[in-house]
Amino acid sequence: MPVPLPPGVDAAVRAALAEDVGAGDLTALLVPEAARGRARTITREPGVLCGRAWVEAVFGQLDPGVRLRWHAADGDALAKDQPLFEAEGPARALLTGERTALNFLQLLSGTASATRRYVEAIAGTGCQILDTRKTLPGLRLAQKYAVRCGGGRNHRIGLFDGILIKENHIAAAGSIGAAVAAARRLSAGVPVEVEVESLDELAQAFAADADLALLDEFSLADLATAVARNRARARPLGLEASGGIDLKTIREVAATGVDFISVGAITKHVRALDLSMRLELAA
Repeated sequence: MPVPLPPGVDAAVRAALAEDVGAGDLTALLVPEAARGRARTITREPGVLCGRAWVEAVFGQLDPGVRLRWHAADGDALAKDQPLFEAEGPARALLTGERTALNFLQLLSGTASATRRYVEAIAGTGCQILDTRKTLPGLRLAQKYAVRCGGGRNHRIGLFDGILIKENHIAAAGSIGAAVAAARRLSAGVPVEVEVESLDELAQAFAADADLALLDEFSLADLATAVARNRARARPLGLEASGGIDLKTIREVAATGVDFISVGAITKHVRALDLSMRLELAA
């Protein structure tokens, strides 16, 4: 099933074009105004495609006469040198839109590709990969869309749709129990998660009846203990592991039985997928 697009695609593209084009593309003026062309884009490495809507918005805003033909959908696995799309239309629009279109496509495909590697690393364990709020400013919804295309799951979008009680919140409230009680009172119906740093703090989250617990930098042994104690409860919490987890260690963490593993690196340390566009002018 296709992943629903986030809002704001057109606005993000409009801002990116304003940043890049400004008052006009001076270099594109070297090409005759009536010239037409055909551009072909490939990936130079394997990965996962993401960002078609942003590419379409780039060329659509520059010139509605540009026509795109895609060879892959968002979420599709890509092989090295695989064609991604062809674009035909006014040559100036193709040249002007190239960098902005590829910037979106390579960034979002890089995010989706990184997510897919983590998802595949824990396949069969029943655990799910979560993203975080460690995203590029202004592109959070786009990157979170890319995470879903890569097979991951979104954590809260921002500070407005979920509560994550951390050390400073606990200190200000006086205790985990007081913090959870205040969260329930002030934001009824919103999921409440507590970050805990020990099994003792997890017991306090149990007693406070939180919805989820984030197990921060727990050892594998403590993760397994936390899972066992949680499963023995009448109403188990969702357990999320986080902190210092990478592709080398993630399967061991997932095998402890935690429900989720959050990985900030999939959006924070993203490496763009290597793409290439080549333009030919029509005869």
